[in-house]
Formats: sequence, structure tokens, C-alpha cells
Amino acid sequence: MRSATTTLFAAAVTAVLLVGCAGSGDLDGDLTDDWAALPPPSAFTPAAGVCQAADFMDVVTLASYEPVDCAGPHRVETVHVGAFPVERASAPAGGSAELRGAFAECDTRATGYVGDDWRAGRLRLSVALPSGPGWAAGSRWFRCDLTELTTVEAAATVVVRSGSLRDALKGAAGLRLGCQQTRGAAGGVQTLVPVECAQQHDAEFVGVWRAPDMAYPNRDSDWAPLYNGCRSILGRYVGVPDDADLRFRSGVVVRPPGAGRWRVGDRGIRCYLWLSNRTVTASLKGAGPAGLPVRTK
Repeated sequence: MRSATTTLFAAAVTAVLLVGCAGSGDLDGDLTDDWAALPPPSAFTPAAGVCQAADFMDVVTLASYEPVDCAGPHRVETVHVGAFPVERASAPAGGSAELRGAFAECDTRATGYVGDDWRAGRLRLSVALPSGPGWAAGSRWFRCDLTELTTVEAAATVVVRSGSLRDALKGAAGLRLGCQQTRGAAGGVQTLVPVECAQQHDAEFVGVWRAPDMAYPNRDSDWAPLYNGCRSILGRYVGVPDDADLRFRSGVVVRPPGAGRWRVGDRGIRCYLWLSNRTVTASLKGAGPAGLPVRTK
């Protein structure tokens, strides 16, 4: 004969089992089939004329793409977005003809965007590509990005700026390279420091010489075409004959891009005149033979 205590215990167990077997409302007990599947990587194309608060990245994913208004603080400005052929199976490798072609297009577009060769200012042009998954999903774009720098000499850092670079090099501008004072030792030039042209100085930016498709200069003899090219730029800038006497009028400082940038197609050489024996207190642009006479000793 069952006791009252046994009966009550059995009833309680039955109630618990019934609760455990009760309906679960919107849950069906399968914890996986109600979650939506993650979408596959999708193609996207970045916009031109927008900026990025983050530093430049040569590979851009959709997750890292966060455009901001160029009126606010930013480090990168996209001046153009181009496209590779849709039939390409993978992104072009560094040093390839395709990547050099992309840089050439970016070079032209950036110059038009800022109003002069972008190398005439404290600027750096870089090319960004889609990520591997983005390329597999159909992205075929390349992005042309400009960044303002503190200097175009060694140890440059990125400037966090506000305001677009559009037309930034039209006319006189704070970004534009101009008169310089050299720093160095033993008759050479190690560093160029920007100064106002009304101050005493011994150097001046005269323009950009574009090198042909040649190997990066490593030996002393490799530099001869760069110096000859910059002397021609110097002669036009000052308004003196590009002849055998030009080397006796002024020295020249050449600043090519680094080997890595050369490999992707940057062939622009920044050229500076250098007065190794005197200083001046005005720009020598258009000064002619009287402003840059042949040195006799």
C-alpha cells in the first residue's frame, strides 16, 4: 500500500516531466537552423572625392571602408577610382605592367585633381586594391589616394588635415614646394628645409622630371640621366640655356621616389637648384642669365 508521501513524490516527478516536455514557443530545439546564413563576400566599389580617417591601406576590405566628409579630420583623400579588366582572375602583382598602368592613371588624375603635378606639393600618391575575397566576389577597382605629408624628405609623417585637396596646388599654396635651405656636410646636401623665399636660402624646387622606363638607380653611373633631366627642368624654370654652361651656373639636387614606389610605376623625380657658393633672398623663377650667372671659379 502506497503511503501518502510516496504518492505526493510521484505526482511531483510527473509534473516536472510534463513541464520539461512542454512546448517551447518559437524555439524548436534546433539551435542552428533558425540562424540566417552569413552572406558571401560581395563586390563593392569605393567612391572618389571622399576621405578616410584611418591611415592608407594598400588592400581595402568592405569592413575597413569607412568614408568620411573631407571637411572633417582625415588622413587620406580618394581622388579617383579606376578599374581593371573584369576577366582578370587575380589582382595584379607589384611591378606588373597592369599595376604600373594603374599608377599612371592615378598620377594623371591626381595632377588634374590638385591643379598641378602632385609632386610639386607635400603630397604622396598611393594605389589601393581590393582584398582577395573582394576580388573573388567580383571587385576589379583600384583606388587613387593622396596623403599630405610633413615633408617630402626622409622621416616624413602623415598630416591629419581638414578640407579637400581639390585645386590645392593652383597658385601659391602652403602645400607647394618652394625655396629651401640645404643641410649637409663636406660640400654635399643631406636635407632640404623649406623657408620663405624672402629669407636667405641656397636651393629652390624647380619642377619634376619624369624618367623613362629604366632600372632604379643604384650605381653612380645610373644617376647621370636623373641629373641631366633635372638640369633641363632647372634651365626652363630659371630661363637660362640648357647647354654645357648650365652646370657652372647652379648645382642640382635630385629626389627620386623610393625603390618600392619605382617598382609600381612612380617615375617622377623632384628637382631642385642648388647654389653651393652663395645664398639669395628671392625666387629665381624666370630670373634669366642675370639671376643665375655662370660661375667663373
